[in-house]
Amino acid sequence: MAGVLLLCAAAVLLLAAGGAIPPPEEAARMARFVLHNCDWGALATLSAQEGLRGRPFANIFSLSDGPPGPSRGSGVPYLYLTDMEISVQDLEINSNASLTVSLAQTPYCKKHKYDPQNPLCAHIIFCGSIVKVNDSEAGLAKAALFSRHPEMEGWPKDHNWFFAKFNITNIWVLDYFGGLKIVTPEEYYSVKP
Repeated sequence: MAGVLLLCAAAVLLLAAGGAIPPPEEAARMARFVLHNCDWGALATLSAQEGLRGRPFANIFSLSDGPPGPSRGSGVPYLYLTDMEISVQDLEINSNASLTVSLAQTPYCKKHKYDPQNPLCAHIIFCGSIVKVNDSEAGLAKAALFSRHPEMEGWPKDHNWFFAKFNITNIWVLDYFGGLKIVTPEEYYSVKP
């Protein structure tokens, strides 16, 4: 029975909305694949807000690691931020954060009738920090974000938007049964999605 379940799960994992999903034994590729196929993630910070100071606080942010399409992602989660946003205010005090992205936001999990909490509906947890991109990287960030989120280009200029990236230090992959898999940033950046 376990063998049949394993074969069925492997067959299901071969097809995804954005191309072939990597097999469970390729955790670094899975992390790249999931990030590249997601347009947003849940960013968790430690709150600096009155009444919540020091407590976990999660918020949704649009993101992109590059224009849509196979093998076009850099693996770097770029964000378009403003100091007016409360999570960004938290980051000004403590830039450490975690970012979770999940295939639940793609057609893949619904197509296969996977609940978002089912390990087969892969999700990735990144830990690290948010940093503003330098001028040489701003063009990359802009192309990555505006290609997936064209509305951003028209957002109010008086909000002082800036490009930032998630500087990854730790990666956990949950894409199959048996618990989390740890992927190093070096492993992650050395593979293509």
